[in-house]
Amino acid sequence: VVAVEVLAAHGIRINTVSPGMTNTDLVADVVPTFDFSKIPLGRIGEPREIAEAVAWLLGDKASYVSGANLRVAGGRPPGTFLG
Repeated sequence: VVAVEVLAAHGIRINTVSPGMTNTDLVADVVPTFDFSKIPLGRIGEPREIAEAVAWLLGDKASYVSGANLRVAGGRPPGTFLG
């Protein structure tokens, strides 16, 4: 929080993105047996969807967003694990 306050005075915004299960090689071995009912939207995320969230944070439409963590996880809460 201190970094957000200090850097905001210089026009620098600090945000994070917390992706959920994303269709990459990292989870390829889990996907065939994963219970997608554990994700409220019922599917795996695509890398493009994570990238679009990052692009939004970088754009003018998020110019008043600072100190935020954007969860891009299909509605699945933080602290959940694969399986």
